[in-house]
Amino acid sequence: MDRKKELKQQFKEATVEAGIYQIKNTANGKVFIGSTRNVKTINGRKFELEAGSSTHKELQKEWNEFGKEAFQFDILEIVKKPETGFFDEKRTLEKLERKWLEKIQPFGNRGYNAIK
Repeated sequence: MDRKKELKQQFKEATVEAGIYQIKNTANGKVFIGSTRNVKTINGRKFELEAGSSTHKELQKEWNEFGKEAFQFDILEIVKKPETGFFDEKRTLEKLERKWLEKIQPFGNRGYNAIK
């Protein structure tokens, strides 16, 4: 029973970090840039691709074609939250994602993102 309490406490104390990530096809160099409010959920993206249920059709198609060994998942940036004051995490994530989209340009032949 003590172990269960200990695990609950660890879960409560675990930090949730928002950030920007990329999924890179190492076979052809194409990249997908995304954002998440919890970087630990990137494994969920892997699971979606492995299950064939990703909403990103081109990424899913190439995952099926090249196999999971051809893809690399990386965190590009973690959101730095201020110690005090109001903080709009969603807006900050949107700005960071735009910054990375501009920097990497993962559109067309270079990636899986759609131009917004």
